[in-house]
Amino acid sequence: MGERNQYTLPVMEHFFTIQGEGYHTGEAAYFVRLAGCDVGCIWCDVKESWEISPDQFINVKEIASYVIASSTKYCVITGGEPCMYDLTELVNRLQDAGINVGLETSGCYTLKGNVDWYCFSPKKFKKPIEEAYVQCNELKIVINHPSDFEWAEKHASHVNDQCLLYLQPEWSKQERFLPMIIEYVKKNPAWKISLQTHKFMNIP
Repeated sequence: MGERNQYTLPVMEHFFTIQGEGYHTGEAAYFVRLAGCDVGCIWCDVKESWEISPDQFINVKEIASYVIASSTKYCVITGGEPCMYDLTELVNRLQDAGINVGLETSGCYTLKGNVDWYCFSPKKFKKPIEEAYVQCNELKIVINHPSDFEWAEKHASHVNDQCLLYLQPEWSKQERFLPMIIEYVKKNPAWKISLQTHKFMNIP
């Protein structure tokens, strides 16, 4: 751990696991979860990532060493909201080691760093910036209310042509919304279903 400076990032946790959601579901991935978020989703399942403490700041070189030591081929930078920080050095170090880098973001901040996969999950609590629609490889909409289907289509109409579209039930309401999502995808095949499979597997 160290003090905050241009060479450090606030890390809440980091671990080697299996990606449970979206396009990379089932793939081994090292997760680096950065602390700090001002979006404030009411259904966020990692609310402890919102706050930052001084002892969470770790040198980027050290963070990269943990990821590289795992022998993973894929690293996910998530949060919190990771785009609150300059990710350039961390991304470069990982890519130089032959590791593909994925990002999970609400799209509210400009990305600093050239990631390999941009997962855009917009939230109602803070408006995304236009850049997110242009850069995203994957649009993941969490369904928490019946009106979210219309909201999902609104965002889908703005993303680039290559972006993959996913609907994901909010975990605590999965029993209610998954049947609705299934029927929606059957009628709207541009969308696919994303499930939080890591929770079924009881892994981080």
